[in-house]
Amino acid sequence: MMHPDFDSARDLPQLHQMLDAIGVKNGWNKPTPSLYPQPKQPFAAAHWDYASARAALDAAGRLVGTEWAERRNLILANPTPGNEYPTVTTLVAAYQMVKGGESARSHRHTPNAMRVVMEAGPQAYTIVDGVNVPMARGDVLLTPNWAYHGHDNRSAEDAYWIDILDAPLVQMLGPMFFEPHPDHIERASTVDPASPMRFAFEVYAPALLAKPESAPGVRQLSLGPATLDTFDRTAIALSAHGRWHIPRHTSNEIFVVVEGAGRSTIGDASFAWGPGDVLAAPSWLAQTHKAERDAILIRMSDAPVMRAFHWLRSA
Repeated sequence: MMHPDFDSARDLPQLHQMLDAIGVKNGWNKPTPSLYPQPKQPFAAAHWDYASARAALDAAGRLVGTEWAERRNLILANPTPGNEYPTVTTLVAAYQMVKGGESARSHRHTPNAMRVVMEAGPQAYTIVDGVNVPMARGDVLLTPNWAYHGHDNRSAEDAYWIDILDAPLVQMLGPMFFEPHPDHIERASTVDPASPMRFAFEVYAPALLAKPESAPGVRQLSLGPATLDTFDRTAIALSAHGRWHIPRHTSNEIFVVVEGAGRSTIGDASFAWGPGDVLAAPSWLAQTHKAERDAILIRMSDAPVMRAFHWLRSA
C-alpha cells in the first residue's frame, strides 16, 4: 500500500484527499457535529389507533398462517423518514393476534419482551418457560431475555395484544440471538394465574386507584417485581378532565391505553386516544396528557438504561 506524502500537502483540500486515502476523517471540518449542547431527536411523536390495527389483523388472520410466519403482528414503526422498525430509539411495539384455537410457536431471544392484552377469551395463554400464564384484558405479561415463550389460544375467541420489545437496543449494541424451541409449542401442564411474569388487571387496577396522587388527577404504580433490565412499566390513572404535564427528559417512552379516552400533546403533535391505542413519546419532547374520561394507561420507558449510565435528565 502506497502512503500519501503528507509533507507535500499544499492546502486543506489536498490534505483531506490524503486522509481519505488512509481511511480517516478529519475532526476539524465535520459535516455534522458529533457533540451538541442538548439531545437531537430524529424520531417523531406518533399515534396508532386500535380499531384500524384490529381490522388489519383480522385481514391478516385470513391471509397469514402461523405455520409459516413467526408471528402475525403489525410493527409500529416510527414515521420518521427511512425508519422501518423502531417505535422509539430503543423500543419497538407491535399489535399481535392469535386466532381462537390457534397457537404461535415457542422461541426465545436476547431482547426482553412484554405484552399488554387488549382482548382474550378464557384459556388464552402465553407459555413462559413451560408454564401457562393466563391472558385477560388489561393484563401485562413479561418474557425476559432468553426465556422460552409461545402463545396458545385454546378459547373460541381471537386474542389481541400489544407487544413491546427492546429489540432496537439489542440490534444497536449487537448481542442479538434467536432460537426456536425444539417443539412447535413448548409443553406446559401447569396454569399459574399468579405467575411473577403476570400483572393481572384485576389486581393492579385497584392498587393503582388506591395510590395517592403524584400530581393533580394522576396516580402511578410501578409494575414489579418481576422486572426487565432495560425498560420498565408504570400503570397510570388519569382522572377525567385532569391535565398532566411532563417536562422534557432523556428517556424514550411508549404508552398503551388500557381504558378511557383523552388527548396527548407530545412535542408539537397532538393526538386523541382511546382503548387499545398506542402513543410514541421519544426522548426530549415535552408531554401533556389530558383525560376526557377516567383512563388507565401503561407506560414503558427505557429509564433503567438511562439511569444505569447516569444519562437520565430532565429539562
